Amino acid sequence: MGHENHTFSNDFILLGLFTSSQASLVFFSFIFTIFVLTVTENTVMILIIHRELRLHTPMYFLLSHLSFMDILHISNIVPKMITDFLSGSKTISFAACGIQIFVSLTLLGGECLLLAAMSYDRYVAICHPLRYPMLMNDYVSVLMAGGAWFIGIINSIVHTAYTLHFPFCGSRVIDHFFCEVPAMLVLSCVDTTRYERGVYVSGIIFLLIPSSLIFASYVQILLTVLQMKSSEAWKKSFSTCFFHMIVVIMYYGPFIFTYMRPKKYHTPGQDKFLAIFYTILTPSFNPIIYSFRNKDVLEALKNMLKSNFVQKKQ
Repeated sequence: MGHENHTFSNDFILLGLFTSSQASLVFFSFIFTIFVLTVTENTVMILIIHRELRLHTPMYFLLSHLSFMDILHISNIVPKMITDFLSGSKTISFAACGIQIFVSLTLLGGECLLLAAMSYDRYVAICHPLRYPMLMNDYVSVLMAGGAWFIGIINSIVHTAYTLHFPFCGSRVIDHFFCEVPAMLVLSCVDTTRYERGVYVSGIIFLLIPSSLIFASYVQILLTVLQMKSSEAWKKSFSTCFFHMIVVIMYYGPFIFTYMRPKKYHTPGQDKFLAIFYTILTPSFNPIIYSFRNKDVLEALKNMLKSNFVQKKQ
């Protein structure tokens, strides 16, 4: 009991990505710029989808949730990094660390499921267009988005509780830029092998199965498109699938490599590098790849800007 009180009363130290060197200042500026762009892009995407009636479809409904998740995810991590760099402080309280873990796992897990739902939407739209209104309607899209959030939250509660339950009786220095489960397990002074098996099972549910479904859906989409006679449809579909798969690989690849390896194979430098992809870079690419390359979205953006310009002139 005394040991548990000791665990709850002490802060952790986040080593972060930055030092006081000039190179770190450049890297800090890059991360800060990415953060501002990501929040701006995804906020604009949500506003466009909300205001434009023709974008009130299942696909864009799911995209709006993806944008919201990306805003929350990067905001859960980067502001703390910025504050620590500017203030020179690296401490984070036990409660704040727990919140970071909970929010991060909720959004990471939810986004994994949401990306799979979005690939299903594209699969139905291209491979079964006549059945689309029945297979992918407003009710189904709400169920998918709600399910992604709910399952992500339940999974996060379990893993956050387990991770913070372990005693940290040695060093409390986290060699990472945010509180992440693998980095926390390294600090535990008890055997976490059994819990790591649970993480592996979650990895299968949230990572391997969704990523496999996404790959399968895009393969089926490409096979369907190849049967079409339109060369323009080929080019458009291949381009769309190519860019979508790049984002999927950037997100799932590092995520799988980080969470589905035993603790003994982790190195801090490697974990931090991989985490940058699924916590900072991918949220900035998602609105560009999934939305702003779309003619309907660009047209809606132009209409929104024109509308705002007219209102200011009046």
